[in-house]
Amino acid sequence: MPKDSVINPLREGLLSRSVPEPCSLVIFGATGDLTHRKLVPALYNLAADGNLPPSISVVGFARRDKTDEVFRTELETAARKFSRQKINDELWANFASGLFYHRSAFDDLAGYESLARRLDELDAQRGTRGNRLFYLSAGPDQFPIILENLRKSGLNKAAEGSWARVIVEKPFGTDLETAVFLNDMVDGSFHERDTYRIDHYLGKETAQNIMVMRFANAIFEQLWNARYVHHVQITASEPLGVGGRAGYYDKSGAMRDMVQNHLLQLLTLTAMEPPTDLSADAIRDEKVKVLRSLRRISGSEVARYTVRAQYTAGAVNGEDVVGYLQEENMPADSQTETYVALEANVDNWRWAGVPFFIRVGKRLPKGATEIALHFKSVPPVLFRQTGQTIDDNVLVIRIQPDEGVSLRMSSKLPGSSLRIEPVKMDFHYGTSFGKATPEAYERLLLDAMAGDATLFARRDEVEEAWKFVDAIKAAWDSGEGGPLATYAAGTWGPDEADGLVQRSGATWRRL
Repeated sequence: MPKDSVINPLREGLLSRSVPEPCSLVIFGATGDLTHRKLVPALYNLAADGNLPPSISVVGFARRDKTDEVFRTELETAARKFSRQKINDELWANFASGLFYHRSAFDDLAGYESLARRLDELDAQRGTRGNRLFYLSAGPDQFPIILENLRKSGLNKAAEGSWARVIVEKPFGTDLETAVFLNDMVDGSFHERDTYRIDHYLGKETAQNIMVMRFANAIFEQLWNARYVHHVQITASEPLGVGGRAGYYDKSGAMRDMVQNHLLQLLTLTAMEPPTDLSADAIRDEKVKVLRSLRRISGSEVARYTVRAQYTAGAVNGEDVVGYLQEENMPADSQTETYVALEANVDNWRWAGVPFFIRVGKRLPKGATEIALHFKSVPPVLFRQTGQTIDDNVLVIRIQPDEGVSLRMSSKLPGSSLRIEPVKMDFHYGTSFGKATPEAYERLLLDAMAGDATLFARRDEVEEAWKFVDAIKAAWDSGEGGPLATYAAGTWGPDEADGLVQRSGATWRRL
């Protein structure tokens, strides 16, 4: 009998997943918002659920002067505010004993050399076995400096029997050229197999459930093609404006900030073919095929297939808000888009002729992300004499908030007459499984510790996505891609976006 076929009876029935290994997690940019709001609360929740490896050290790397104790106090305050679970004092004290602070500027090589010595000491004290996980949570302009110094200090090389990995936060460049440069920098310090490009959307339970729903349920996969699907809508809306991120956002815009990464990743999961197995590369191979099959939109075609817009003053949730150009520190002549709607076409056998409509915007009435498959209409034969309009079936995968799945179908209204009404079958993660859904960062951190790259973007995925986006951006910048539209804050976007979907006989879903 093969060794792998022997089942440990103590693990039988447990969830199948890679086991995270003891390690030192070094966070570059440890005093930043992401560390306080997401990373440390995620680590605490993993500890509370018993999912962290038995030995782990978390080392914050930043230039501000502070002690381990001050660092731990600041993180405790943040964890009490942002953790999905209430902080248990005893558990926090144990967790916090593994938090450390290392002061250094990113461009100071001596700081990396002293970090190496400190990590060796922690290995000896805490049994972290020389395993290193470096998290680049700093600004993207700092990535090359950090990667170069990791290489010069030798921290990118693991000792025999250990590993060294790096997690890179988005954005992965600002266009194809900068993405290639960044990827080359990463390649110069870490192997591709040790590089984890994080997109937190992929860590959400519903995003992970797309493959299970498609490939573990015969009723769905049979309908998942151009024969039955009329069109697909992928929407990410948020009521917030740019807030204090004017400097970053005005250089990025909705296309680079959301479409190039989050929404194209959701599109690939929706459109991909079944992988040969569940390994990271098998799944990512299929996602890359989708990106390569995307029909390129360029030149004057951009005005036909895309709409970009910027919000003006209006009201959101009953409160008056200023327009984009009136936001603090915003250039008065900014042409940056806060809203994008586009029609993408996947030119392969399965999806030929099925438009994928992508929509993303700020200052919209509601915050939500979802994928909606709109199925084709039934032949208007049997119920024609009733004079009623029958709504099409719609399968909605809710990514956030209230993660779940719903199916709209038609049903007879109780009574003596034949009256048809749409009804909804609904599945909610929160109520169906009786426990809170883990935060995306919890799953992703755990996977990186376990060496499972399935939910992280590969180099070719990132670069293919930039090829698609760059052509559209070039047309917008040259003026060929049509003018920048406007929409009042608190509305669902410009009228031009409605015209985009109406050409295909569709209307946007109201979330």
